[in-house]
Amino acid sequence: MYVLVPDDPVFYAKFQSLEEPLLHHLYRLHHASVESDEERIISEAYDSWVRVLLKLPLWARWHTEDVPEVSAGAEPSPPRYILHSRRGDHLTSLYPIEVTAVDLGHLTACLDLFAVVDAGSVDKGDAGLRGGDRRLADVLRRVMDVLLLPPPSGLLDFLRYVVARQAALPVTLPSECEQEYQRFCEEIVHILSSGDTFAYLSHRAMYP
Repeated sequence: MYVLVPDDPVFYAKFQSLEEPLLHHLYRLHHASVESDEERIISEAYDSWVRVLLKLPLWARWHTEDVPEVSAGAEPSPPRYILHSRRGDHLTSLYPIEVTAVDLGHLTACLDLFAVVDAGSVDKGDAGLRGGDRRLADVLRRVMDVLLLPPPSGLLDFLRYVVARQAALPVTLPSECEQEYQRFCEEIVHILSSGDTFAYLSHRAMYP
């Protein structure tokens, strides 16, 4: 299935920030010397996280160009294009990437695991997830909400056509896609930055 991801450093930073806490959990569970469903779920989620990361446009741009040997096994990055409105405004580009239901399922299962652990802790009278774990769960939830945000069909079809041309070029967003684009991007900003007024306003300013 195809999802639309923004050429947006806020999304990329949140996505990339998941690596260290996921590896920390795996390290802790591995050294407990007891095989568990929790370790399997987080291990599968980490593997799926890597597969999705390799398809993100910002990862491809920041790593493929400068360190080609690091990304030798990665899929070819989507050609970069510059998106403009019909008025000539420079818009944040969206990229269609193909992800599998299995990878999305692994990441969702990891998020569900944190929810169960948190609920179980509260039921036992504890405070729930610790600060770092709570932040991990929050960031993972926001990232998953973006990945699972249904892309408007017309906008998705247009951007798949743009990327399929395999050429870096300026592109004007068709008028019939403008409202879809605006609504979709507003949803992305709300998902990633709601709850912090300054962060929300700063992030929203990236989307003319």
